[in-house]
Order: sequence, then C-alpha cells, then structure tokens
Amino acid sequence: MTQTQTEFPFQDRFRDHATLGFVDWSLRGIGQVVFQNNPLSGLIILLALFFNSAVYGAICILGVVVATATAVLLKADRGLIRDGLFGFNGALVGLALVAFTSADFRSGAMPSFHMTIYIVFAAAMTTIAFSTIATLLGPHKVAALTSPFVLVGWLFLFAVLKFAAIEAGPLAKPVSPDQYDAAIAYALPTWYMGIGNAIGQIFFQDNWIAGYLIVIGIAVNSRISAGMALIGAAGAALVAGVFGGPEGAIRDGLFGYNAALTAIALGGFFLVLTWRSFAYTLFGIVVTTWLWASVAIFLKPIGMPVLTSTFVLVTWLMLIGQYGFKALVPVPPAEATNPEDNRARYLRGPR
Repeated sequence: MTQTQTEFPFQDRFRDHATLGFVDWSLRGIGQVVFQNNPLSGLIILLALFFNSAVYGAICILGVVVATATAVLLKADRGLIRDGLFGFNGALVGLALVAFTSADFRSGAMPSFHMTIYIVFAAAMTTIAFSTIATLLGPHKVAALTSPFVLVGWLFLFAVLKFAAIEAGPLAKPVSPDQYDAAIAYALPTWYMGIGNAIGQIFFQDNWIAGYLIVIGIAVNSRISAGMALIGAAGAALVAGVFGGPEGAIRDGLFGYNAALTAIALGGFFLVLTWRSFAYTLFGIVVTTWLWASVAIFLKPIGMPVLTSTFVLVTWLMLIGQYGFKALVPVPPAEATNPEDNRARYLRGPR
C-alpha cells in the first residue's frame, strides 16, 4: 500500500537491521492494513488488539509473521517485503479465521493445533495471492488492496465446514443487517460506539475503545488518514441511520469498517487530496455503506461474512475509473506514501 515515508526519519532506523529488520517489516505489515507504512503505527495497532484480546493480538502476530516469512523464503521483491506489503493480508486472514470460528467473537478463542496449522497455510497463501493479483493489476496502476485476504478468507472459511478436526464454531457474530432487531431506537452510544467499532472491525475487534486506539496508531503516521478513517466510519453510520439501518449493526460498526478503508484509500492516499477528490471520497463512502448491506444479504444464505470485499470493489472501481477524470490527480501505488507527502509532492510540481 505505501512506500517509504520521510516525515518521521526515525521510523526507518531498524528497517535494514540484521536482527530487528524482520520485526520492523512485520510491524509495517500490521500498519499496512490501514495504509500506514510505519512500524510505530503497526505497534500501536497491535497493542490495541491486545487491549481487546490477547488471542487476537497473538494471532495477528502469527499471520503477519508467516506471510512475511513466506515472501522472504520465496525471494519476493525486497522493497515490498521491507514495506510490509506481503504481511497485512496474512494478519487479516488469521484474525478472520479465529473470529468466525470462535464462540465469543469479541475475545476470540485460542485456536487448536489443527486450526493453527490451517491459519499458517492460509497466511502463506495470501502471500502467493498478493503476488498474483498485484501482477494482474499492475498494468492498471491499481493496488491489490485486501483482495488476497478476501479471496483466501472466503475459501478457507468455506473449507472449515468440511473438516471434523477443525471446530467451525457457531458463527456467533451476525453477518447481515436483517439479523438485528430493527425496533431498537438510536441513542448516543449508537454513534460514538459505532464509529469506534467500525474502525476496530477492520481488524475484527468488536471493541470501540480499541477502534479509537487504532485511530491513534494511524495518526502517528498520517493525521489526514486518521481523519479520513473517522470521516468514513462516521459517514457510514450517518448514511445507515438516515436510511433506517438496524441500530445494532450501526453500533457494532458493521456498516462502517469498509467505508473507513475506502475513505483512507481515496482520501489522499491513491488520489491527491483536493476538494474534488474529497467529494469523490464522500461519494465512495456512501456507496460502500450501501454495498455492505447488499453483499451481506447476498452472502447470508451461505453464512459467509462480507469481510472487506465492498471496500475492495468500490475502491477498485473508483481508482480505475479516475484515470478518465481530469479533475482527479492519481497517485500510482508505487509512489503513494501518505496523504501529506502525496499532496506536498504534487504542489511542488515536477522537478
């Protein structure tokens, strides 16, 4: 998602360290889930996961380490490895497999031996899927985003149902808006918890405080991205409320986590931030919110969660499409750093 950034020089201190380099790459991988190529951002986000659940924190580490190590063993592009780009999908797929096979979604359950092996293979597979999808999308100058996680996550969640050695769990977390009581009225906690939960749900954290801690992790690297995450989550809650979305789904952040990612991606990261691209981003937030409900209803009969599929779909459509719109200024994936740096380079003009 991002390449090297220069706003915080100390962040690269351990990038090429003989023993701590791999730790640095892995922490960047955690940060890259929300487009932050900064090990400190990754560390704060990881601590936010541990704040909610030690299980999720440990599984996040397992997923990102396996995915990154796979890339190292296969001698993938070293620059991409050092930027954490092979790790973030592995972290997400590990979190998803635990979240949706645990009796308690909020805290998760320590995986069995068989499930641990399963997670290791799934995380390794995201590295291969990332390379494949990135190669296919390269000519279109569009990033793979979390599509490797979505693809591998769906396939591995389906397969869980066929193996007796892996406890599938009750899929306790609702995956569709019509699984919530539509009669519950909106209240103040609906909004402040809904916004925090939406950001937490990016990492499968059903904890609104953890969500706001993740915002802090983002802000360490980019205040604009942190603001966009909040705008995306709040915008989704507002849209869902105006259109009569169930209070429980809004409070749980289910309408908002894809929208938060869309807001970060379009709001200064892959597009230079201008008033036109900001309006374009707001449009994407609204569409992503509606599309979450659409895909959730579609997948409900087979019991599959939406994951980050609506973020990927909407962002791909709007990024590929933007090359035909002269009002927008694209930032190719290889040149994307953070919104502040992207805009500063644009204002300086070509050298």
